[in-house]
Amino acid sequence: MSFNTLPIKKLILTPGIILGVLFSQPISESMPVHTYSIVAYDEETGELGVAVQSHWFSVGFLVPWAKAGVGAVATQSFVKVDYGPEGLKLMEEGMSAEDALMRLISEDENEAVRQVAMIDIKGNVATHTGAKCIYAAGHRIGKNYSVQANLMENESVWDAMSIAFENTGGDLADRMMAALDAAEGEGGDIRGKQSAAMLIVTGEPTGVPWKDVVMDIRVDDHPQPLIQLKRLIRVNRAYQHANKGDHYLELDEVEKALAEYEMAAHYYPENPELPFWSAITLVSNGQLDKALPIFRDVFFREPKFRKLIPRLVDSGLLPDDEKLIEQIMNIQRNH
Repeated sequence: MSFNTLPIKKLILTPGIILGVLFSQPISESMPVHTYSIVAYDEETGELGVAVQSHWFSVGFLVPWAKAGVGAVATQSFVKVDYGPEGLKLMEEGMSAEDALMRLISEDENEAVRQVAMIDIKGNVATHTGAKCIYAAGHRIGKNYSVQANLMENESVWDAMSIAFENTGGDLADRMMAALDAAEGEGGDIRGKQSAAMLIVTGEPTGVPWKDVVMDIRVDDHPQPLIQLKRLIRVNRAYQHANKGDHYLELDEVEKALAEYEMAAHYYPENPELPFWSAITLVSNGQLDKALPIFRDVFFREPKFRKLIPRLVDSGLLPDDEKLIEQIMNIQRNH
């Protein structure tokens, strides 16, 4: 059977094909990421952040952009990803968020379907909601932040996000998370929910990109992306403390290291590995009595960690003391 004789009755339009029909630019430059997001700057820490949720796969790959000491961008609706890197480049060259956004809008023949927010390191904010963004679409700018949304269940979404951000305590992650929760509380994306992300960069840039990232969390596909995002923020904080503990150990500041390891375990109590390394640190510093109860709990929760003990001797993480190793290996669960 030739192609011409195939019984095709109609053309099925995917979002990408629709874009190709509606707009003259290549399909690859524009994706329908209808969503709600926030860009924000923390005056106390200098941190810049973006948080977002959408009914679209892997929204964290497309919408949030940030660079320490420069600014942050959220590009959404029929998203043109270029607004992210190009916006950061213009702000790094000295443009304000408003000037950078106006420059890019003026060069975009499809600006009517874009929704973009930018914030620079001085806290200047600029937001654009194109006239053809799908209802309900809008934004609200406040001091050091902007919230924006499109294709929402209700018009109340962006105002609710603003109120939540302004009236929530804690760090930048806490406040941005509150804004996302508020959006969902107002009905959120009319299509439902699928992915979420949060990106935060430091207020003290080192010039080394990976060192400047405070948090970069993506929930690519999940039935409850905000719940998962919140959990991963907690886990991220645990490992931030664990990393600080490792740093203090390198400096031979054992008490500070232990304090950080304890905080790590506090944030992520369901993971037995974090207290395990606290116990290893205690043993290495002659505090076996404090370490043994921790080992007992860890071995009960995950027996494989018991097998790891002798391997740490050769790596220099535990003393080469046969009697001490036996005490750890033979510890039993309390009855």
